[in-house]
Amino acid sequence: MAREFGRSARVSSQIQKELAVLLQREFGARLGFITVNEVEISKDLAFAKIYFTVLNTDEAGKLASVKYLNDAAPYIRSELGKRMRLRNVPGVRFYYDDSFDAGMRVAALLKDVKTDDHEE
Repeated sequence: MAREFGRSARVSSQIQKELAVLLQREFGARLGFITVNEVEISKDLAFAKIYFTVLNTDEAGKLASVKYLNDAAPYIRSELGKRMRLRNVPGVRFYYDDSFDAGMRVAALLKDVKTDDHEE
């Protein structure tokens, strides 16, 4: 019988948990309130795409956060290696996840439509 969750899913989940703690403690003062939304890991466990959001920041702040985290990726990878029991720690690459911003924009549009309907 096949396992319900494969190794890559378990490693992905563990990386997400460890990154959440690491980023809040080590980079929280520099980045603000950062949330790790998703970690996609390759099948061979060699690379990880990390999607994150930072609240209360503008477009320039988002780009600066992505650049800062990708510049710090070797340090973050080494810290993950210390915290996790893996033979090979995947290389990490950070991407800003704009799904939260899109959701807020849709909610605002729906609120505007709802108020327009009540005014008529």
